[in-house]
Amino acid sequence: MSSIFNRRAFFLAAPFVAATLLLTLPSHFAQGQDTGNGGKDKAAAKGKAKGGGPPGRDRPDLIQVLLITGRNPHDWRGETAAIRQTLQESGLFDVRQVDEFRGGTAQMLAPYQLIILNYYDGGSAENANRWGAPTEQAFVDFVRSGKGLIIYHLSIGAFTGWKEYEQMSAGNWRTNKGHHSAPHDWPMDIKDLEHPIMKGFKTPLLIKNDELYANLLWHPDASYHLLASAYDDHSLYGANDRQEKIGAGTNEPILWTTQFGNGRVFVDALGHEPFNTTTPEFKTILLRGAEWAATGKVTIPIPPELAAK
Repeated sequence: MSSIFNRRAFFLAAPFVAATLLLTLPSHFAQGQDTGNGGKDKAAAKGKAKGGGPPGRDRPDLIQVLLITGRNPHDWRGETAAIRQTLQESGLFDVRQVDEFRGGTAQMLAPYQLIILNYYDGGSAENANRWGAPTEQAFVDFVRSGKGLIIYHLSIGAFTGWKEYEQMSAGNWRTNKGHHSAPHDWPMDIKDLEHPIMKGFKTPLLIKNDELYANLLWHPDASYHLLASAYDDHSLYGANDRQEKIGAGTNEPILWTTQFGNGRVFVDALGHEPFNTTTPEFKTILLRGAEWAATGKVTIPIPPELAAK
């Protein structure tokens, strides 16, 4: 009986031990570091760790970005690969990725200026896929200290009951609060043409074959700044959707920012599938949002076809 218990304890503990080792050894933390070929080296393609020293050692001139992912009912591998490639090919960001963040520490996060979150823990307040109190506190302290965070797509549905995370995101997908019709083309209206992320864009922007998130839960103790919205046509929902719908449709936030302590947060509800993350609209918004969240300013240009005339 004792030997069975010991074997069971080992297998239960192994993932957490491995995550702790991964996150405390920088040379094994980086996955597929850019080797001058646009980040598409074979090690990255296979998801293998590739040592390259501490973040920022080789390219201190670049914005240091950590992509946190590893759990999501969407194609998180494809989405994350596309996002990472876009960032690296811009020439402004040095990007690393972790697929298991449980065990993460403040020391591990210290070299980074920006976290991009592509993670969904299951949406239950009792869910075992939470990171644990020490790691969650390190995440909170990172943002609060004045660094940047992007909450991407379904990540707004993560971490039910984590008060600080819900303050960072302001609006969340929760039980009976949050839905969408089938993916379709829709115009996105820019509401703040003077914000650094959106300044210079034409409006509206046509978003193609993507989900339009609607009816989110907006937290009364959180405030947000609206950047862009879209009209949610209630006639596009099927009979099985039982969430409240008032009138023929509603204008729904799609892009917004929040401030958490001294930190800048950009929430981007776009990008349901990997192909959605490769459009000029998504890529330009992502790059400008990432630069703003990390530095508070934007220098990345808008392509002529997306620019205001």
